Amino acid sequence: MIGLVFKELWGRKRRMVGSLLAVFLGVTFLTGTLVLGDTLAGSIDGYFSNAYGKTEVSVRNSTKVSDEPWGSRGQIDASVVGKVRQVDGVANAEPVIEGSGQLLAKDGTVIESRGPRTAGNWMTDPKLNPYRLAEGRAPRAPNEVVINKMFADEGGLAIGDRTAVLTPERIPVTVVGISMFGDEEAFGETSFTAFTLEGAREHVAKTPDRISGVSILAEDGVSPDELASRVQNVLPAGTEAVTTEAQVEEGMSEVESGFLTIFRTVLGAFGAVALLVAAFSIHNTFAITMAQRTRESALLRALGAGRRQVVTIVGFEALVIGGAATIAGLAGGLGFAALLRLLFTEFRIGIAMEGLTVSATSLLIAVPVGLLVTLVAALGPAVKASRVPPLAALREVSAETAGPSDTRVIVGGVFAAVAIGTVVFGALTEQMAMAGAGAIVTVIAMVALGPVAARPVARLLGGPAVRLRGVPGALARDNASRSPQRTAGAATALMIGVGVVTLMTVFIGSLGASLENNVAGSFKGPIVVNAGNNETGGFSTALVRDAAKLPQVSEVAGVGSGSLRVDGDPSTVSVADPSALSRVLDLDVTQGGMSDAGTFAVSKSVADEKGWSTGSQVGVTFADGAAQRLTVGAVYENTDLTGDYLVPRTAWDAHTRQPLDNAAFVELAPGASEADARQALTALAKPYGAPEVQTRDDYVAAQTEEMAGFISVVYGMLILAIVIALMGIANTLSLSVHERTRELGLLRAVGGTRPQIRSMVRWESVIVALFGTGGGIGLGVFLGWGLGTALGNPFAPGAVQLAVIALVGAVAGALAAIRPARRAARLAILSAISAP
Repeated sequence: MIGLVFKELWGRKRRMVGSLLAVFLGVTFLTGTLVLGDTLAGSIDGYFSNAYGKTEVSVRNSTKVSDEPWGSRGQIDASVVGKVRQVDGVANAEPVIEGSGQLLAKDGTVIESRGPRTAGNWMTDPKLNPYRLAEGRAPRAPNEVVINKMFADEGGLAIGDRTAVLTPERIPVTVVGISMFGDEEAFGETSFTAFTLEGAREHVAKTPDRISGVSILAEDGVSPDELASRVQNVLPAGTEAVTTEAQVEEGMSEVESGFLTIFRTVLGAFGAVALLVAAFSIHNTFAITMAQRTRESALLRALGAGRRQVVTIVGFEALVIGGAATIAGLAGGLGFAALLRLLFTEFRIGIAMEGLTVSATSLLIAVPVGLLVTLVAALGPAVKASRVPPLAALREVSAETAGPSDTRVIVGGVFAAVAIGTVVFGALTEQMAMAGAGAIVTVIAMVALGPVAARPVARLLGGPAVRLRGVPGALARDNASRSPQRTAGAATALMIGVGVVTLMTVFIGSLGASLENNVAGSFKGPIVVNAGNNETGGFSTALVRDAAKLPQVSEVAGVGSGSLRVDGDPSTVSVADPSALSRVLDLDVTQGGMSDAGTFAVSKSVADEKGWSTGSQVGVTFADGAAQRLTVGAVYENTDLTGDYLVPRTAWDAHTRQPLDNAAFVELAPGASEADARQALTALAKPYGAPEVQTRDDYVAAQTEEMAGFISVVYGMLILAIVIALMGIANTLSLSVHERTRELGLLRAVGGTRPQIRSMVRWESVIVALFGTGGGIGLGVFLGWGLGTALGNPFAPGAVQLAVIALVGAVAGALAAIRPARRAARLAILSAISAP
């Protein structure tokens, strides 16, 4: 039986290659996404491990206010350094100062960065310093700095250049050194500007009495855990000693539970889409080959083979193909991961992924999944082949059934009704879980009803082919409609790929429309001064005070961001003067008011969840460890510009030495022109790092700009799934051409020309591709509406994008037919007619 399987595979190389290719691409996609996740995790782990140099123990503020892995902590008393140095087992200890510090480029603008923009002190002990000098020397005067190479290059800065650092005051500095983070040009995309210790105390800590922490090197023979225990004994309340190993584990745990989990889930979802598309291509290939081998299966039954043996033969064949393609897919996955790494690096996700990391877990996932998908995809055709009666070997048999069964129509109709009802109900009641469940049932209904719709849709789509190409067009239409299961099988894979792309397009459009509507509803002014969403970025709050004095400005309010513990939970908050903010923004206040500059406000969703209302006392803890109770003075509905918490600046500034605004919203004075106001604000903002002065529309667009790079990569990965589907169409056509060898020979014999045969096959491919593309667009638009509406977003499909998807589907269908059409046209007439 094994020998029969290998003879069958070798005797039908074209079929074998088609199946191998579908599995190979699916496993390649899955392996590539898993390896990319491993690589990113390994890169982040490397960054964390090297972030402390050879520091073995660190002293820091014990108050944690952020779940972000690089979330900053409050300052501690500088006298701790002297106490630590007296501890037995401490070889060296140096104070660490770190805070917001934005390096300006040669042209005076802030150097953009997706990572934190920080400044601090240059560690004099090379063992404690994670950075090393690549050029120049260490700083010696308070206004001399060392900058990392990535930002030196980005800002066009070199040794000896004069520039400035915003802390947030503008500090003129001279670049005396350029550093490297190990072998990297920066720590991810973190901008770090290093002053002398005196300079960092003056410009960053703003006081000689406070520092960010202490880095400690242990004497030989003293373990980090033992040293941390000894140091802890001399520390005051509110500080803690932690080993570097513990800090690395803590940081990686936060990354794994947050960013990496989301990143891997998204990548895994795309891998699942690619495998699902591949599964349909595999299933269609085996369905056609089993139909073509009907007499062969009957002969096996006539010679005494049982149904189980026939299933085993097909199953073993699938296992051989799946095994070979999976092994090749593992190698292809490494190449695909390298390509994805280059794409993510190009779009600057903030981490430079050097090399590839492959974990055993990824291999243990990819190999079984590749084999299982192939076996499951081949199971249906195998069972069908086993049911062929032995007498079928003695007579001509139909390769396929003429149409779908009544059972399929009934079951598919029930699934469709349930799916539509569930999605619509979930959307109207804004229940995302319900809409998501309906989306899954919708895909099942689509698969079930595909063969039912294939015949009428193929006849409808083939109408233009008949009018444009005459007889070849009519033959193409008839070929596509006479085998609805085959047409649906080839189109379904493309339908899923196009459906996911369309879903993403509609969903993203809805998010953008939601943001635009909410910003337009809450901010009526024409101008925003925007520094971007970066907690350690922004501009000095003095800019807002200066802007308020301009004759073109009637009202202006700044909004910053930060982290603190609210009701015991680490939270991101907005910081502003509520009274000023209420004059430029309409946050749809439902309780209380914001006329008082000291008002603490929360969103309605949080208030409902926590049971708060105006007058409720809420405990908060700031980064410096100070705890107090704030009274809820207002509850608001619109959170797009402020998030869930709005902390008054008067309360916030009492616990930070570096107050920053991320944006300033501007209302014009009566009679002032927008152009004059923008010109005046641009000139005013230049000493503050030249944050961008934007129109309201530009500001709205900028809010989604950070997603653009990631979305481009997402589309790139989804396009690969579509490529897999198109290869499935090409494979189906190739097998169809092989099956219709005699038919094609007869067409040539009665006068059909080679161009006509090519045209027939191409139009058949276009009909199948349009069926898949149209169905996918319809599926994606419906699910995009359902899921977007369930989240409260308006329905905003991009007509241009959908038209492009439809056009690409049609063109791709024609491209998929090039090789099958060429082969069909080249068939020798006499040998084709004599084919069995």
